[in-house]
Amino acid sequence: MMTTKERTIYLLLSDTGTVLTRLIKCYTGQPYNHASVAFDAEMTEVYSFGRKIAYNPFIGGFVREDLHSELFKEAACAVYALSVTPDQYQRMYRYVQRIAAQQERYRYNFIGLFGVMLNTPTKREHAFFCSQFVASVFIEGKVMDHVKDPSLIEPGELPHFADCRLLFEGKIEEYQTKIIHLSNINTLLNSGCSII
Repeated sequence: MMTTKERTIYLLLSDTGTVLTRLIKCYTGQPYNHASVAFDAEMTEVYSFGRKIAYNPFIGGFVREDLHSELFKEAACAVYALSVTPDQYQRMYRYVQRIAAQQERYRYNFIGLFGVMLNTPTKREHAFFCSQFVASVFIEGKVMDHVKDPSLIEPGELPHFADCRLLFEGKIEEYQTKIIHLSNINTLLNSGCSII
């Protein structure tokens, strides 16, 4: 049960249906192959490492994602809630904002994708792929232990490594519609219910 002193962050796993996503899905066999972290239930602050240009998967890096964009228009997703202390929330938020302030230095870790396939950690400064970035955020906030090298973590593993609770599964557009109609997301979270 979440207390009034606790905060909530959100893990968004998604499937945008792009060619790269379909290729990754062929390897992982998982329904969602992109991970993002959000700091509000309405998903106005969603961060990840991904494509900077919607139709070019080879220009990637740190991104603040717009879930109303064409890329996410038909995307399927799973939204997880994670209760954290105010200190953990601030640690994670500050970590993301430090990367955002220097985002031109950061690149998408394409080499790391091959590292996952070969089960070989890849240490690249200023480079992440999506789940590696989210795992690093969780580790910074001390909501996830170093159970596995972040450069080997796949999106579908994240809910199991942190104490995440499934809140919604379906189309991103449906989630946004439901959130708009919820008068108070904290009431939902306090009740222990989900909006599946």
